[in-house]
Amino acid sequence: MSKLHASGTGTLTDRYVVEVVRRIPADQRGDVADELRATIADTVEARGPAAPETTEREVLTEMGDPIRLAARYADRPLALIGPGLYPTYVRLLTVLLSTVLPVVTALSAALDILDGQGADEVIGGAVGAVLTVGAQMIAWLTVVFALIERSGKRPGAADRTWTPDDLPDRGVPKERSAAVYVRMAWHALLIALIVWQHTAQPYRTDGGTRLDVLDPGLWSGWIWPVLAGLAGLVTLDAIRAVRVWTFTLAAWSIAAEAAFALPLAWILHRQELFNPAFLSDANGGWQAPQSLYTVAAVGVLAVSAGEVVKRFREAQN
Repeated sequence: MSKLHASGTGTLTDRYVVEVVRRIPADQRGDVADELRATIADTVEARGPAAPETTEREVLTEMGDPIRLAARYADRPLALIGPGLYPTYVRLLTVLLSTVLPVVTALSAALDILDGQGADEVIGGAVGAVLTVGAQMIAWLTVVFALIERSGKRPGAADRTWTPDDLPDRGVPKERSAAVYVRMAWHALLIALIVWQHTAQPYRTDGGTRLDVLDPGLWSGWIWPVLAGLAGLVTLDAIRAVRVWTFTLAAWSIAAEAAFALPLAWILHRQELFNPAFLSDANGGWQAPQSLYTVAAVGVLAVSAGEVVKRFREAQN
């Protein structure tokens, strides 16, 4: 028996091997697991460690991120999203599909039930939501990461050296900096679009009149907490990109999400988001049904609540 396993320090090795083999074809897992355990144990033993745990960590750090190693074992090309961003992409996609997608599906089923739909319609709508929303999540996340990859700038993921501390401990994937930068850019873009459509009045009627897309009356009230909440989220995203996330910062995120989501949900519920003159000219006065605005309002609240939950989970890890 190797000194590594005889001394009872194989916990990190076990977690590392699991992270590798669960991402390769099933018929290769046994051989790859045995090979990895033997390689790690032999390398640690060959170095004659006075402190096996320290040496084990050094060996695993040198072997690198298990997702990259699994990709090499499975001979899977990582061309669309390169190795610098691929681990972050996989982990963020896992978070989205395991948290946001179930919430959206549940909301879709609840709305169908409230509308008096039968069991067949509710189940069919839920399946459709899973397929549609899941496909959208995968597609848009892939596009965003592919654009980041081709920009030549890989924030956080490429510059950071993987260590055994990154191995999952509670089964919750950890977010990486690339996802934080994407979210920060999205929140900043929303601020810019809200201000731009008010100052530039981009919509022009046939008579040449320029109009806001959003209701100008919002600038005398509800738009300000929305903008303040978005500014708070941009600030928190920037902090998350450069330092360890804490429960105090997660608590601040509740205030930022509430400032953004609650007024926006109220505006949507009251159908006061868009400029009536813009709607009248753009679609001939057609009014969207109240249920559509209600679904949008509930969606905003659900997404914001999900973000808060993810931030507190991140603070726990």
